[in-house]
Amino acid sequence: MEQIVLNNGTYIQISVGNEQKLFARQLVDHSIKHHRVSNIWDKNADRLAQTRMMRFTGTLGEVVFADCYHFPRPSRSFGAIDGQDWGQDFLIRSETEEFAVDIKSMKRRSGTLAGDYVLNIPSSQLHKPGSKTSHYFCISFHQSVSEGTIASLLGFIDKQALENGELGTLYLSGARRTRADGSTFKFDEPTYEVPFSHIAPPVITGSLRRIKGFRLCALK
Repeated sequence: MEQIVLNNGTYIQISVGNEQKLFARQLVDHSIKHHRVSNIWDKNADRLAQTRMMRFTGTLGEVVFADCYHFPRPSRSFGAIDGQDWGQDFLIRSETEEFAVDIKSMKRRSGTLAGDYVLNIPSSQLHKPGSKTSHYFCISFHQSVSEGTIASLLGFIDKQALENGELGTLYLSGARRTRADGSTFKFDEPTYEVPFSHIAPPVITGSLRRIKGFRLCALK
């Protein structure tokens, strides 16, 4: 099957189906009910709602990636004690190498993305003992009034290059950052910021082109 790698600064958008969202929501509901593993959001007063939303966004990203590239869908959401994947959501093999991919998903208000938008990866995740991750794959979701839920597939981040300082920037705990709307926040722990312009674009396959809503977009 022909595969095409996009030029830097280009990403893919596709429509997310109701069945995909229902599947992810069912996994999350099960994880909330049965898997009580704590996470960094549990300190918030509204931790249940926030935990549910974070798990849903992350799980939906895995479902979408699996369907795009013909992998088995996840069988559990975050929190299963026996479900630790050690940062390997998917294993991609070629004739010469293999990649252990950790899907990183987020929600944004718009699908019009800029090169200076960033993905934040806590240092504790990057350097977690036993981690199998070799690459991250970034997906951004937004809600369209006319089209429903849209997934932007931004592409891959080489973990080794991030560790070596070849892309992204490491900010120490307490570093103050400014959002696009002018508001500020501080990092609670050392965190890597990866600009979208540093992300290697995804691969297009023939089947991916046939997914509803497929289109190519360019970073602003």
